[in-house]
Amino acid sequence: MLLRLRVSLPDRPGGLGQVAKALGALGADILQVTVLEREAGRAVDDFTVSWPGPVTAAEARERLSAMPGVRVEGVWATKEVPGSAPDYDLLMHVAAEPARGFATLVDALPALCGAEWSVAVADGAVRHASLAAPAEFELPESPPRAICVDAKEVRLMLLPVLTAGLHVVVARAEGPVFHRAEVERAARIVDVVSKLAARAS
Repeated sequence: MLLRLRVSLPDRPGGLGQVAKALGALGADILQVTVLEREAGRAVDDFTVSWPGPVTAAEARERLSAMPGVRVEGVWATKEVPGSAPDYDLLMHVAAEPARGFATLVDALPALCGAEWSVAVADGAVRHASLAAPAEFELPESPPRAICVDAKEVRLMLLPVLTAGLHVVVARAEGPVFHRAEVERAARIVDVVSKLAARAS
């Protein structure tokens, strides 16, 4: 089973190695590590691991939380393939068919962001929706810049596309609130797609 784990740990030599050793002792095979943040003596890292057998997010959290100084911020199932470059694949598809740019973006964002669904909303209506997305969606606010919102039972990333009069929304039901590094990455991808899509209009 593939899991993604977000872990906050002391930012000191050997800290990452201790977490890796503990994961190995629990039977997890680390496939990828992404450093999201290093501030105020702590680091926040995302681990993509292969865990043998069925392991619930609660079980994984309980096992890891026993490590001194370590806080588990989220554990959730993932389908991402470590080492792949889905963001480049997305941009290649959009470059090939810029007129479908936003539809392609919305379809790809859940996998890119470790989320469940995505929509593009304009004038109060859903213009494009990924699989599992609701048919209707009301923006909780219309931010002028990319932000994340912890709404009822779902975490939202709101990505405005001011040039197209759209807001792209990404929703994660499992796992933690979107980290600012995730928001910044998604905002850059949205910017590139909007520029490519504008050439087709």
